[in-house]
Amino acid sequence: MAYTTLVDPETLQTHLDDPDWVVVDCRFSLNDPAYGRQAYLEAHIPGAVYAHLDADLSGPVVPGQTGRHPLPDPDQLAQKLGAWGIDARTQVVAYDDAGGAFAARLWWLLGWLGHEAVAVLDGGWPRWVQEGRPVRKGVERRTARTFKPQVRSEWVVTAEEVMQRLQDPAWRLLDARAPERYRGEQEPIDPVAGHIPGAVNAPFTENLTSEGTFRPPAALRQRFMALLGNVPPERVICYCGSGVTAAHNLLALAHAGLPGARLYVGSWSEWITDPQRPVARGPRP
Repeated sequence: MAYTTLVDPETLQTHLDDPDWVVVDCRFSLNDPAYGRQAYLEAHIPGAVYAHLDADLSGPVVPGQTGRHPLPDPDQLAQKLGAWGIDARTQVVAYDDAGGAFAARLWWLLGWLGHEAVAVLDGGWPRWVQEGRPVRKGVERRTARTFKPQVRSEWVVTAEEVMQRLQDPAWRLLDARAPERYRGEQEPIDPVAGHIPGAVNAPFTENLTSEGTFRPPAALRQRFMALLGNVPPERVICYCGSGVTAAHNLLALAHAGLPGARLYVGSWSEWITDPQRPVARGPRP
């Protein structure tokens, strides 16, 4: 049985010696890009390889044109995935220590390249350690395999497509950022504050319980049905600051049985590179 949204620590531990299971440590800090790799070297889940958000899970930033975390080249990413021991028969498990905020990026990227057997470790590294499960230090290497990407271009929405659907009641834009950033009251990262007009605020942190695990599927479904109204998931576009935490909402939607939403990868940090694109502030009317 393939795991396609979440997997629990107990299940993962039983598969640590399974050559067809690959664990990927996605720990990262926007404030300290070196943090995740150092944390991985000090202690990680046995057998895990490390994926760096900037170096591995994103493409090069083009100032004034892209957001802060553009998509990597599919073939280059496929080479890295193969080097990590991932191919068509591999079950991938991604984890971090941020409630899945960065692991969900890898989850989405693998799906974008046509690989469905990928799940995020529910509760991540904190839960794994809290439950006293095994850890290891140093660098891990896997036997390389060949990953053949099958890009699902329909998973991605461009800024132009977002622009065409502004204020269209048949579509729904979900903004995964914190409420104060959505309203434009605070903007600690990007040079312009606010949100895309018509977007609904759906902070990714509300997908989680106070313990840092995902809320049950029924609770997530209730949450998103209230946000979407009569709009089907196929007409939902998720964005955030740079296309990373928006994937958390896409994961939560899928776990809730509401798959099909798409990602505006450039997100807010790309949107504001063109001063002709409209900006809204304050709560949604």
